[in-house]
Parts: sequence; C-alpha cells; structure tokens
Amino acid sequence: MARDSGAARMREVVCVEGEELVRLADELDYDALARVRELVAGLRESGGCLFFTGCGTSAQAARKMAHTFDVIEQRAFFLDPADAVHGGLGAVHAGDVVVFISKGGRTAELASFLPNVVKKGAHVVSLGESPDTELGRASEVFLRVKIEREPDEFNMLATASTLAAIAVFDAIAISLMGEEGFSKDEFLVNHPSGDVGRRLAGGLA
Repeated sequence: MARDSGAARMREVVCVEGEELVRLADELDYDALARVRELVAGLRESGGCLFFTGCGTSAQAARKMAHTFDVIEQRAFFLDPADAVHGGLGAVHAGDVVVFISKGGRTAELASFLPNVVKKGAHVVSLGESPDTELGRASEVFLRVKIEREPDEFNMLATASTLAAIAVFDAIAISLMGEEGFSKDEFLVNHPSGDVGRRLAGGLA
C-alpha cells in the first residue's frame, strides 16, 4: 500500500510540473522573450559574453542555462554572486548580457552588484515573478515567470518554478539554433562524448 501511495504521489509531482509548464507557455510575454533573443543574437556579432547569475536553486538553474548556450557556441558563464563582488565583475564588459535569476526579485546578494553591472554598460535582463522589484525596475528586459503551484505540500520547494525558468532560456537557445543554422557537425565538435556524441557521429557517418 505504501509503495502504491508513493508511486501515486510521485506521478502527481510530475503531472503538476508538466501542467505548470503548459500554463506558462500560454502566459509568457513573447515580445520580452524576443528582445532577449535579439540581445543574445547580437553577442554573436560583437563577440560579447552572456552571463547568468543567481543564488541557491536559482544558481543551479543559471549554471544549466549557461551550459546550454555553451553547447550552441554562444560563450556563456555563471557569474557567482560571492565572487562578483570580489573582482569577478571584471569579466563583464560593456555590451555583454547579464541575466539575473531571482524568483522574488529581492535577493540581496544580487542587488548588491546590480548597480555595478549597469555602470559597466552591460545589458541587464532579469527573470522573476514581479517586475516591481529592485531587480525588475533596473532591467532592460524583465521576463515574468510565475507559476501557480510548486508540487510539494508547502508550495515552497523551488521545483516547478526552476523548470519553468530553465524552459524559457531553452526556448531562446533552440530558437537561435534554428535561425543560425547550427549544424550537427558543429554540435558534434562541442559534444563529442556520451550518448549524444555517439548519436551525432552515427548520423553523420
């Protein structure tokens, strides 16, 4: 009985997260997404860099986002908030794009170096639930990503919301792949190992 109950609860979690992503797809501001896409596309011409930053679970999402863009040959990095205020901001230059990930938009560690990023002339993008925050108001583009329900019993564990944030930048990355004709050959050069590498190599044989 306990095993059956556990299976039902786990299925419910997966279903809730899937439902939140479907709902998000209907509510996203695609004009805002298009503006971010344009900023990232502009980095191809300028040779600039894309940075993602966040704390806690948002930091893990930021690392995943940076990796996705690395795979498609857009230089992307995770900007550690603790390192940023101790010299790490030297990596950020005018024209770069810095994406702040903060569900509540009031993360003190991020707000502490936000003015520095603006002063350096980088484009500031933020992703969160409300534009009416310090991060939201300072952003050139704000991406509103708000879910109705995290699947845990307290509606607190950042799970569905983390998937939603990652999905938004997955959408931007894959859209750019299609527009720029990113090829399997290029994919294989960047990802030669694992099952992905084997599948790509097999498809090119």
